Amino acid sequence: MDLLKMHKRRSRISEVAYIALNIALAVVVYTIISTSQSPWLAILVVLLSKWRVFAVRPRFWFANLVANMVDIIVGVSIVVLLTSAQGYMAAQIIITLLYIGWLLFIKPRSRRSYVAFQAAVAVFVGITALSIVSYAWDPFFFVAAIWVIGYAAARHVIGSYEEPHITLYSLITAFVFAEIGWIGFHWLMAYPIPNSGSIQFSQLALFTTLLCFIAERAYGSYHRHGSVRRADILPAVILTGSIMLTVYVFALFFGADAL
Repeated sequence: MDLLKMHKRRSRISEVAYIALNIALAVVVYTIISTSQSPWLAILVVLLSKWRVFAVRPRFWFANLVANMVDIIVGVSIVVLLTSAQGYMAAQIIITLLYIGWLLFIKPRSRRSYVAFQAAVAVFVGITALSIVSYAWDPFFFVAAIWVIGYAAARHVIGSYEEPHITLYSLITAFVFAEIGWIGFHWLMAYPIPNSGSIQFSQLALFTTLLCFIAERAYGSYHRHGSVRRADILPAVILTGSIMLTVYVFALFFGADAL
């Protein structure tokens, strides 16, 4: 009985420590951005928070890095968003609270639906952050970054299934992302967000995330039934088409700024 009580006490202490450390990570990142106005130290803190990736034998480093890539993408993107919201404390606080929500309530989940949502968040915030900082980049680097986001997100989702061809499917998805990124780089549209500094709502991020939603529904249907059933993907297709049409109508009547 004493051992059982001790185990429960240690579990509670570990849980409290986990919550405290994750909140501290988000607060430290916010503090660095708001005081130093430089993202590099904040990015270093985010990367150092993944020290457990390298707390194994070197031959496992790459596999661990790939497994944690979605979280790294979200963390680095949060740094970019916080930097872009300089001078707007309310926006920075909201972004920090969202990052805490990611660390405490979304990232630790392992159910397949949460895994898909994690990948969607990485795609959306990753491409949004990339769109903000890449307006002066060479297209090669923009496409390469999109490729990495696509590979990480696809592997994250497909890894939740018993899929023997996970690397092949992830590479195919990454190349599709690269194609979308190449097109999006030349027609990159965004919508200003009031009181948020230079943060803009990226059309490319929205459309890519919606297309990923359709792909995830299609793969899930194929995995369950051996074929893609119309009933499984039709709601996602209708939702995606409706949102895309609404965005274009909005842009037609109210205009949009190019990043």
